[in-house]
Amino acid sequence: MTSLLIGPCEVVATMDDDGTELPGGSILVEDGVIAWVGEGEAPADLAAGATVVDGRGCVALPGLVNTHHHLYQALTRARAQGKNLFGWLTELYPVWAALDTEWVRAAAAVGLAELALSGCSTSTDHHYVFPAGTGDLLAAEIDAAGEIGIRFHPCRGSMDLGETAGGLPPDVVVQDMDAILAETEAAIRTHHDPSPGSMLRIAVAPCSPFTASRRLIEESADLARLEGVRLHTHIAETVDEEDFYRERFEMRPVDLLDGMGFLGSDVWLAHCVHLSDHDVERLAATGTGVAHCPTSNLRLASGIARARDLLAAGAPVGLGVDGSASNDGGDLLAEARMAMLVARAGGDPEAMSARDALRLATRGGAACLGREDALGSIEAGKRGDVALFDVEGLGYAGAEADPVAALLFCAPGRVRHLFVEGDAVVRDGRLVGADEEALASEARRVARRVAERSPA
Repeated sequence: MTSLLIGPCEVVATMDDDGTELPGGSILVEDGVIAWVGEGEAPADLAAGATVVDGRGCVALPGLVNTHHHLYQALTRARAQGKNLFGWLTELYPVWAALDTEWVRAAAAVGLAELALSGCSTSTDHHYVFPAGTGDLLAAEIDAAGEIGIRFHPCRGSMDLGETAGGLPPDVVVQDMDAILAETEAAIRTHHDPSPGSMLRIAVAPCSPFTASRRLIEESADLARLEGVRLHTHIAETVDEEDFYRERFEMRPVDLLDGMGFLGSDVWLAHCVHLSDHDVERLAATGTGVAHCPTSNLRLASGIARARDLLAAGAPVGLGVDGSASNDGGDLLAEARMAMLVARAGGDPEAMSARDALRLATRGGAACLGREDALGSIEAGKRGDVALFDVEGLGYAGAEADPVAALLFCAPGRVRHLFVEGDAVVRDGRLVGADEEALASEARRVARRVAERSPA
């Protein structure tokens, strides 16, 4: 049996149902599972022989959970700087048409490393661009996740509605529907692990109703439910998108998905910026989760999602850093800070507290991914995913009154230690399983190749 004792910490913010916070708290992890959490030192009989990690000066949180990303975009950052969503996509789709396994592997390693260094222990990825003849792109990012050590929930995305069929993407980046469904089923059979401590699960994720046909969306939902995996897509991100659906389908976005059987407790949706009161109620009533991506939505001038209203209605809400070309970074703690701040933009300083936002980044994310039984809180029986943030440095000086809230009110910093399944992924602010400088160097090399081949 392997045993890890973390503590005593400045505070252990458990994120349990009662929001319990333990000053001077400690955490004992045995064989990847939290065996005990409490104030002070762990009982001697439980902690005997454990590897000890000093938690002094640190706030302990459950490992953060990222609910929406496009890792391949890490090599096309800072482009289309003044475009909205449709303009941004139109400029970048021809670039992404050159995707290959080398690109995806390098980008995924960078994106997942960024997330780990921000305290994220679990991430999804929505990969929906599969140019012909490029190899197994999903396997490439799964390999990168194994190197970094992060718990991974990649979505096998899809697009079959190219320009000639009235969709937005160029035909070169879409696939035939039968091929999509066959490859999606194969990905589930090859990679999906439904066990409680699973490090790898697959979801099914047609890109959006303006890039995927109605038949593909409906059959994707049927396949996911047959295989017992989750469903994901983009919806209600921009006003232009809503206009597109009204013109083509004579329906608003959420109603469109509802009519295709794409709402439910096994579904989480990215963005959901432009929602009516009815939409909010319908998402809550069906248990449909929402990946709130505030930085990306601001970067593309899409608007501000109604996260507070969704939470009040009872819908599961998590956080997503979104694509590294629409956020241009992958810091999930910073995303939680952005969620807290942007919720206050309407004039209510109590619209979202720091603890509310941290709950989105932990419990909310776990709920969206269907892992609330195992992830998102520090409680006995949950998996040993723990992030320790140092609050003794310069950036936190003067914030001693509330070190938990200081994580978001002050400038977010790197995690000091991150454990996933009880194993160290970040130690003393450095990746354990990968060389950060080597990852960056390789990504720059591949990015230069991408830039040289990009359309003028």
